Amino acid sequence: MSSLVVSVLLCLVSAVCYAAAAIVQERVAATGGGAYGPLRRPSWWGAVALTGVGAGLHVVALAYGPLSLVQPMGALTIVFALPMAAVFVRRPVGAVGWRGALLATGGLAGLLTLTGPPRTESLDAAQRPLLAAAVLGVVAALTVLAHWTRGPVVRGVVLACAAGVAFGMASVFTKAVAEDWTARQTGSLVPTVVTIGLLASAGMLLSQASYRGAGLAAPLATVTVVNPAVAAAVGIAVLGEGFRYGVTGGLLALVAGALAAAGVVVLTLQGAGRGEEGGVREEAMELAGLPAVPDSPETLPAPSRLPGARTHAHCLAGSRSCAKSG
Repeated sequence: MSSLVVSVLLCLVSAVCYAAAAIVQERVAATGGGAYGPLRRPSWWGAVALTGVGAGLHVVALAYGPLSLVQPMGALTIVFALPMAAVFVRRPVGAVGWRGALLATGGLAGLLTLTGPPRTESLDAAQRPLLAAAVLGVVAALTVLAHWTRGPVVRGVVLACAAGVAFGMASVFTKAVAEDWTARQTGSLVPTVVTIGLLASAGMLLSQASYRGAGLAAPLATVTVVNPAVAAAVGIAVLGEGFRYGVTGGLLALVAGALAAAGVVVLTLQGAGRGEEGGVREEAMELAGLPAVPDSPETLPAPSRLPGARTHAHCLAGSRSCAKSG
């Protein structure tokens, strides 16, 4: 079995692990519990374990295959996540969701397919501190922007952008560590590993926060697009990579990038619609005096019953005269 085939197989299993972890993270975020609530949930730690397995397989895949191949394979995460969510948590995907996922994944695949073969895939030791400082600054700026952003879906997308930047640069540094280990150049190994740990931890926490109130599709699609796009940008700007076919390839890459962005917008708008609907349903449950059960359509009242729910809430408050009006 060739090293290329091994790398592809590892990427497939890694994408499945990441998709399962994303589904669990979104479910944990939907139950609330505050900023530290997930730390008390065993399922969240299971998602952390799945992410760790996926990251480990990703590292091994980077050792066997080129960065320009391994990173695009990460786009399969959302392709696996949508049907897995439909099967395991009974979350319907719908035509709009599939359309957005296909646009995002297809555009990303086209963009990175047009990326030419790298001239070199090693990071100079002097470049690494500068890249680390730059990416940490970008992640911090996006986190602050998300704090001042209104609307859970838009805020989730901004946080997902920060997570994608962190994950993308973590992959770049991971590839550098694999090459250092192969070449037995350990001078920059320890600080690079520490940087990877910081970026991976930040990406994990930011991705968890991005699902709070934003659903699964929009944050996951954003991470899926931003992660390899950042790695490709570093490859072009720092590693001397470029697009195939010259100017024509550059124009085609712009089209592919526009398709990927359109897919993220479609998923974002769909997530925003679901978020508003969820807010209406939670209000109905509160007015009816019933406990809210997030993401359980079978137990939530239809919007058409809102007047009745409001009347019932007043009756529970002690106004017997309104019983007849219900």
